Amino acid sequence: MNAVMLKIKHEFLKVLPPTIFFFVILHIVALIRALMIKGSGVELPVSASVLIASMVLGKSVLVADMLPFINRFPDKPLIWNVTWKTLMYALVALIVHYLERLYEYWKEAPSFMDANSLLWTELNWPRFWAIQILLITLIFMYCVIAELARVIGHERLRKIFIGPLPPDMKAPTK
Repeated sequence: MNAVMLKIKHEFLKVLPPTIFFFVILHIVALIRALMIKGSGVELPVSASVLIASMVLGKSVLVADMLPFINRFPDKPLIWNVTWKTLMYALVALIVHYLERLYEYWKEAPSFMDANSLLWTELNWPRFWAIQILLITLIFMYCVIAELARVIGHERLRKIFIGPLPPDMKAPTK
């Protein structure tokens, strides 16, 4: 039983950083969207839906990182893996962002095809692409940080970024 609990703790600690990162950036995106559509009467996601989305994204990143084609360039300069992972995660973000908008239209349209047609004609495309550019930028930042942590180690990156941790705050070594 102890081994199971250690494995659960290990997996939880692995999923925590990307989940927190996506929780913060999705709130930033939601705030920017709210500011962009203020007064239009459109409802925006609340913190609970942002929390669920960030947990899904956090776990999705960890699952994606286990796929062999995600870490394609481990021996090349970091920009290769950062760019590749940014493209892969951005593609997923684009699809999810589009499907999120499609779902909003599908609630009012009689069929999926009607919703898609309505989306293409009524969506504010400049706003859609502005949010997508913001997401790509934030995903790029995540990939840079994750790749630096992979190469130099999480503990060393933490020390470089915030300074040495007190002995009682250090992660257990294996």
